[in-house]
Amino acid sequence: MKTLTDTFGRKFPYIRMSITDVCNYKCTYCLPEGYKKIPGDTRSFMTGEEISRLTKALSELGVCKIRLTGGEPTVRKDFFDILKNMKQNSNISKITMTTNGYQLDKIAERLNESGLDGINISIDSLNRDTFKKLTGHDRLLQILEGIKILQNLNFKNIKVNAVLLKGINDTYEEFEKFGNFIKNNKIDFRFIELMQTGDNLNFFKKNHVSSKIFKDYLEENEWVYQTYGKDAGPSLNYIHPEYDGKFGLIAPYSKGFCETCNRLRITSRGDLRLCLFGNTGISIRHLLQNDNQKDELVDLIIKQLHLKKESHHLEIGETGVTPNLSSTGG
Repeated sequence: MKTLTDTFGRKFPYIRMSITDVCNYKCTYCLPEGYKKIPGDTRSFMTGEEISRLTKALSELGVCKIRLTGGEPTVRKDFFDILKNMKQNSNISKITMTTNGYQLDKIAERLNESGLDGINISIDSLNRDTFKKLTGHDRLLQILEGIKILQNLNFKNIKVNAVLLKGINDTYEEFEKFGNFIKNNKIDFRFIELMQTGDNLNFFKKNHVSSKIFKDYLEENEWVYQTYGKDAGPSLNYIHPEYDGKFGLIAPYSKGFCETCNRLRITSRGDLRLCLFGNTGISIRHLLQNDNQKDELVDLIIKQLHLKKESHHLEIGETGVTPNLSSTGG
């Protein structure tokens, strides 16, 4: 079997695939004015057929995990058709998704029935008013209800993500609230350090806080670092004997963050991106039009890996071609 390997010996069994840029939230750190089309980019989002062909090709390259992202992936009317096709017509063993949970209480049962292997839900605060200010929507209670429904259905792999924001959720008290949430709850909660993108410099300067503040909290409170599998994401995971859930930390500014990179990205318009904050990428959509293009598609993806750099340069303010996180699947 051909495999995705770069010139630094890293393998890539994990793909983050965006299926739409559209999001129905107005998160302060991503799309504060809501979703707007990228000026000059008139291309449509990939069709279900194109996504199906791409998934089959990726399975031949040793990919074992695909995470569906957006925007908000569930805004697509054919979301469940895409998910069903992936589960039934490819050899990808894990299909997961990232969602803002907007309709989670309404679609939780259907997600479980679909065979989805894992879900990441964005909840930046467990305070209802703060959640509303951050997202523009008063839906925290419905999201928490959706999580309960999934748990009652014995859905196992539930993760909650929060962007670490200065003066909002970066205090000891806030960490304790999330700790109480996972104490008797088998949920992985992860803080993500705020990242600078092409359009959020002022917000970044005002709201960025180093992930070290949360790491220090974990170490002071006897959380123990846990290693992760080959298709895991970039989170540093921690366990505690008194907690059912886990804490995690995604720290893109930390030294050596890119050394264990194991994932590539596909944008909603069919571009292969080698790095969230890189300047290299190529459209592969022209090779998603017919089933007989698969070999050519596989060869093109393999060749692109030779262009992947050893590391991003986010620490010196190089954000690549990423205008905002919604444009590349977060």
